[in-house]
Amino acid sequence: MTASSALRPVAVYGAAGHTARFVLAELKRRGLPAIAVGRNAATLPTDVAAHVAAVGDAAALDAAFAGCAVVINCAGPFLDSAAPVIEAALRAGAHYLDVTAEQASAMAAFERFDAPARAAGVAVIPAAGFYGGLADLLATSLLGGDGAADELSVAVALDRWWPTSGTRITGERNTVPRLVVTQGRLAPLPLPAARSTWTFGAPHGEQAVVELPFSEVITISRHLRVNELRAHLTQSSLDEIRDANTPPPPAVDALGRSPQRFEMVVRARQGDQVRQATARGQDIYAVSAPLVVEAAQRLMAPGFARSGALALAQAVDAGAFLRALCPEPLELA
Repeated sequence: MTASSALRPVAVYGAAGHTARFVLAELKRRGLPAIAVGRNAATLPTDVAAHVAAVGDAAALDAAFAGCAVVINCAGPFLDSAAPVIEAALRAGAHYLDVTAEQASAMAAFERFDAPARAAGVAVIPAAGFYGGLADLLATSLLGGDGAADELSVAVALDRWWPTSGTRITGERNTVPRLVVTQGRLAPLPLPAARSTWTFGAPHGEQAVVELPFSEVITISRHLRVNELRAHLTQSSLDEIRDANTPPPPAVDALGRSPQRFEMVVRARQGDQVRQATARGQDIYAVSAPLVVEAAQRLMAPGFARSGALALAQAVDAGAFLRALCPEPLELA
């Protein structure tokens, strides 16, 4: 991309959705021009330029993305939206980011679009949000961009999980078996999923956790050499998301964030040495916005020259990226 990329707009697909509203607000806060793109004109925001484009309408997607520097896809389930939106972004010569937590979607993006993205001279970065992106950044900050670990563990504590409607729809759609890394290879999660305890910082403390991998397994294993990789979520969070009576996220501040507090810990063992990195903050949906917008801004920066299908921490300097989001919206330890 050229220096003029910084003046070109960022398209946000699925712009009527919960996470997309945070993304559009973050783009506005940073003074970056945005285009809201979605399937229904009546639900699109009215304070930015907007285009209507169904995920299956290639011509409408092409018109919506024309002239854009970056496309950020927030429309889950990504098993349905990612491929056609990536294809349209490539035709537009735009970088692509999404916020999927779906392992199958992230894997398909890596497998299908590396060569086409290289040919187009752009980056395709799936799973750049909370689960896939933040965990990958923390792991890479510990190990280095091409580092290795005997064991890597990711543990996430949520004091509450109020799921969005998109999260519920994605959960129903995503029936693909979950994957972990064992003996250096992706393999199905052993069932029943292992249960244990994990001691987090305040306010979470000691929590019962269940082994539940998301897209972080795919992003981390894309470029880090890890022999064993496991991911855990607080059992109470899983119980809440499985409860049909759990309400959607309530907005409690001027940014529209819920009061949910999260902690993500990435712990690496190399021989006898154990190190860990921790990120804490508020609202896993809201924090995906500064993650993908910071990424978009770096992709548009003069001199950015990476192309292909990349994990977030392959495309950026993980340590510098994390520091740019500290102390707000992330507290790092």
